[in-house]
Amino acid sequence: MEQKKTPLFDEYAKHGAKVIDFGGWALPVQFSGILAEHEAVRKHAGLFDVSHMGEVLVEGSGAENYLNRLLTNDVSLLQAGMAQYTAMCYEDGGTVDDLLVYKKAEEAFMLVINAANIDQDMEWLKQHIVEDVTIKNISDETALLAVQGPAAAQILQPLTETDLSAIRPFRFAEHISIGGVENVLVSRTGYTGEDGFELYVPDKEAVSLWQKLAAEGITLCGLGARDTLRLEARLPLYGQELTKAISPLEAGIGFAVKTGKQAAFIGRDALRKQKETGLARKTVGIEMIDRGIPRTGYRIFSELGEPIGFITSGTHSPTLKKPIGLALVHSDFAGVGTKFFVEIRGKRAEAAVVHTPFYKRERNV
Repeated sequence: MEQKKTPLFDEYAKHGAKVIDFGGWALPVQFSGILAEHEAVRKHAGLFDVSHMGEVLVEGSGAENYLNRLLTNDVSLLQAGMAQYTAMCYEDGGTVDDLLVYKKAEEAFMLVINAANIDQDMEWLKQHIVEDVTIKNISDETALLAVQGPAAAQILQPLTETDLSAIRPFRFAEHISIGGVENVLVSRTGYTGEDGFELYVPDKEAVSLWQKLAAEGITLCGLGARDTLRLEARLPLYGQELTKAISPLEAGIGFAVKTGKQAAFIGRDALRKQKETGLARKTVGIEMIDRGIPRTGYRIFSELGEPIGFITSGTHSPTLKKPIGLALVHSDFAGVGTKFFVEIRGKRAEAAVVHTPFYKRERNV
């Protein structure tokens, strides 16, 4: 099957990107190098093409109630211009997807979903459709550029007359003109642990805006740095921290699960039971004590040699200069300071549970 390409595919080669297959998409894993890109986002700013993400419009008089029935967070708390992180679950509490929901108007919302899940999410949304609600997949006509890092606002502000400081975290503004490109939705959100903006652009305008931003001297970044940045910030990745078999509570995003809200969302009873009886498994942050980098799927054993879990994500942290990871382990072994062993290439290396996030930026907005 031919790989899918974003509107910016031809731009990758111009900047020497290394392109890989990512869930059926041809995407850049790096431009100048993962370490340099990671550091640029932490210290200045980076530009990412994340146009592979999916966007779905949900509209109609029944839209809010419909979404509150499907999503774990409380959509009724949103006012127009606000965004919210949330999840969709199966009846047993397993995760369909994690996503952002944007309230565009009283009866209009936009969901931003993971690229690999677009088809399954659309099927799930259609399966539960109700009267007075329409859903439309606008992924193919929407490009998404992310400008992330402490200098993000400083770089973007000269390109627009809109006061970007007025857009607070998890807020957005629509119909903005940036760099001569009209009708941009500007959202103060991201997936790096830094301040930044995500720019939803008509697909035909993506190249123009990308080139305008690249000309500002911003560092172009690929998926490699996006992964190390999100892991340091302890942000989950669907397919690793969240899956059909791992609930939002087990993954550690309980803040996005409102089991007490008025709407009885799909999976609520299962998640309530997990809360009441206590989680059998928990996602924890780990640091390696012995040499070795924890990788997704590596098994974890107690000091007595019993299997107690597995690594969901791991890397050598560019910021901390040490191997870190997220692991789903039996709750008895989830306390900070607990030690156990990660099986790395047939050998067991000692690791310890640590506080997360591994990295937290200084807040000035």
